[in-house]
Amino acid sequence: MSAAALQLDYMPTAMLRAHPDRGWNDVLGLVGYTEPPLADGTHVPVPVTASRTPALISPDLCEVWRVTCSDAPVHLENGLNPRMGDSGATVSYRYCEDLLFGSVTIDEHRFALEQAVPVAEPTHATALEQATLAAYGQIFEVLRSSGHGHLIRVWNYLPDINREAGGEERYRQFNGARQRAFRASGRPIAGNVPAASALGSPAGSPLSIYFLASREAPALIENPRQTSAYHYPRRYGVHSPSFSRACMLARSSGTNLFVSGTASIVGHESLHAGDVVAQTQETLANIAALIEEANRMAGAPRYSLEGLKFKVYVRRPQDLEVIARTLTAAVRPDAPIVYLKADVCRTDLLVEVEATGGIPS
Repeated sequence: MSAAALQLDYMPTAMLRAHPDRGWNDVLGLVGYTEPPLADGTHVPVPVTASRTPALISPDLCEVWRVTCSDAPVHLENGLNPRMGDSGATVSYRYCEDLLFGSVTIDEHRFALEQAVPVAEPTHATALEQATLAAYGQIFEVLRSSGHGHLIRVWNYLPDINREAGGEERYRQFNGARQRAFRASGRPIAGNVPAASALGSPAGSPLSIYFLASREAPALIENPRQTSAYHYPRRYGVHSPSFSRACMLARSSGTNLFVSGTASIVGHESLHAGDVVAQTQETLANIAALIEEANRMAGAPRYSLEGLKFKVYVRRPQDLEVIARTLTAAVRPDAPIVYLKADVCRTDLLVEVEATGGIPS
C-alpha cells in the first residue's frame, strides 16, 4: 500500500460550521488563528487549536490538515496523552499509520517561579521555560507511544516573544528550554532537528504548539545562503534555535515540503533594517534558495515558488499592503496566502514567511 498523502487547505470556518455533520474521516486536525475554529462549542472529533495570532486578511480562515491514500481508506485514531499532571501539558493528537498531527496549549502562568522542576533542570527556570519543558516532554512521550518517532514540523507561538524577563529575552529562554527538552528525550539539538517556526502572540496568550510527525525520517534541508540556525554565534543567545530551514518527506505525495519560518537573514545577519520591501524580497530569495536545494536533493524539479502555499507573519499591520503587493508580484495571483499579525523572533525583522509545497497525490 502506498504511503498516506498529507494535504493542507485554508478553509473558511463558516464552511465547517455550515456542515457540522460533514465526514471527518480524513481530517488530522484544525488550526485557527485568533481563536480555535468552531469555538462556539461545535464538537468535532479531531484536534482543534489556534496560534492566537490575529488574521489580517480573511479572519475566518483556518487550516484543515487532512490525509488520503490512493489504495484504501485511511484509518485515523484519536489520542490524548494521559499524564497531564500539574503542568496542564495535555497533547491532543490524531494519527494514521504514516502521519500524526498533535497540539498542546499551556497557560504558563500556572507555573509559579518557585515551582519545582525536574531534578535534571535548573531550579531557577522561568514560567515560560517550565511550560516549554512540559509541552515538549509530553510531545516526545506521544511520539514514543505512537511510533511516529520523527518530528518533521513544529509551530511554536509564545506571548511577548521579544520581551525581556529575568534579564533575558523570552525567545532566548524558549530556545534554552527547547534544547533541554530535546536532550532529555535523547534527541539531537543540531543537524537532525525538525523544521519549525517560533512567533510572538499577544500578551496573556497561552503557549500554543502544534506539530506533525511521521514514521518516515524526513530529508532535512539547509539554506546555502544562511548559517544553520543551530550554529548561530552566541551573540544571538547562549542556546541556538534547534530547527532546520526546511524538510521534505521524500516518499509521500501531497503536501510534503515544509519551509520553516524564513526572514531577511543572510549568513546569520539580519539585513535591510527598517525597509520592509527589501526584507520581503530577501525573504523570498531565501525561500527560492530552499526550493532549489529541495529540487537538487529530490533529483527532479518538484517544487517552485509559484506552487507553494504561504503563511506570512507581519510585525506592523501598517506594512501589510506593501508586503502583500511585494509577495503577490513574485508568485501566482491566486496563490493561497494567509497574513497574520505576529512579532518575529528578532526585533529588527518586520516580516517572516513560511510555506508548504507538494506534488499531486
